[in-house]
Amino acid sequence: MTGAGMMDCKNALQETDGDFDAAIDALRKKGQKVASKRADREATEGAIISKVSADGKIGAIVMLNCETDFVAKNDDFVAKVNALVDLALTLKADSLEALNAAAFGASTVAEELINFTGVTGEKVEIGGYQLIEAAKVAAYIHPGNKVATLVGFNETCDEQVCKDIAMQIAAMAPIALDKGDVSQEVIDKEIEIGKELAINEGKPADMAEKISLGRLNKFFAESTLLNQQFIKDNKVSISQYLKSQSKTLTATAFKRFSLQA
Repeated sequence: MTGAGMMDCKNALQETDGDFDAAIDALRKKGQKVASKRADREATEGAIISKVSADGKIGAIVMLNCETDFVAKNDDFVAKVNALVDLALTLKADSLEALNAAAFGASTVAEELINFTGVTGEKVEIGGYQLIEAAKVAAYIHPGNKVATLVGFNETCDEQVCKDIAMQIAAMAPIALDKGDVSQEVIDKEIEIGKELAINEGKPADMAEKISLGRLNKFFAESTLLNQQFIKDNKVSISQYLKSQSKTLTATAFKRFSLQA
């Protein structure tokens, strides 16, 4: 019932003189103690699951972290992530805080993860969460549950087209949807890097400025989803590929989580 190890259950029953309910409470308290003890540990492994609602208009992605790949590959761990994604879709939880506070069985999500820490013996926490609502949402999970994506579109589109874009995001890791979505801080940094590279190559300062702007355009083409080359046909950009399906079709939002370096 608790998912705790046999010896942990036996010890809990002995400590509570066979009182079943008290033994469950003791195991929960043990989980809380384990969670506290492991609070400073790094949880860099885990599993990422993304799913879409039955009507295809809502998508949720959850990254559940733990300490080792051994635990991350456990069926119970993967089932827990799936349950969290299902809950998020049902509730349309609009933030990680809302998801953690949501009822989950007899407790909340946050309390359940404390208990799960006791079961696994490792720090377990939600490392990332996002909900996307759109006219059409697609999800993709790379085999192994280490990379997953969500992408929203402004209108319905062919399932394979949607999947193509979700896979593009997984493979090419764009940092923004379009040029206008890149922060000024990132743009300034890229311009500065471009200038330094040009000067180091022996170019005069006035020319370095122009060269840096050219490199910035290349950065946009490589790092923003709609301007990236389509991985299945590098003669067209993602924007052009979508418009070849429908003149008004475009992506409106995306999210990518990865446990890989």
